[in-house]
Amino acid sequence: MQTTELKSGKIARPKSCEEAAKENGHRDCLGVIMPVRDALDVINGKWKLPIIIAISNGHQRFRDIERSIPKITSKVLSKELKDLETHKLIRRQVYDSQPVTVEYTLTPYAATLNPVIDALFTWGKQHRKTILGK
Repeated sequence: MQTTELKSGKIARPKSCEEAAKENGHRDCLGVIMPVRDALDVINGKWKLPIIIAISNGHQRFRDIERSIPKITSKVLSKELKDLETHKLIRRQVYDSQPVTVEYTLTPYAATLNPVIDALFTWGKQHRKTILGK
């Protein structure tokens, strides 16, 4: 990892794609971009964050989650829940009852998204202000 000299000392920062490519070729450039792509793939889309927020607000059953998110279809919700489960952000618990009950909860790993969401919120608010002047 490259460092940048500041008055307060050295701060570690990742190399830019351009710097990595100059030093070691295209593969290092992809190494810089890939973790960002991975992160965006997990939270990308119209529905992932609203689903995570709905579950964190106590909506644990499929229909409760569906009702709490306007305009989401059952098919899309089902697909997104499976994807979030694959990424270990939610846990699906099936209870042997009549009728069968399924509940979704956030995993402890999902809490690692909090600083990411906070940073996106801050950046988005500033970006909106920059673009719209509001």
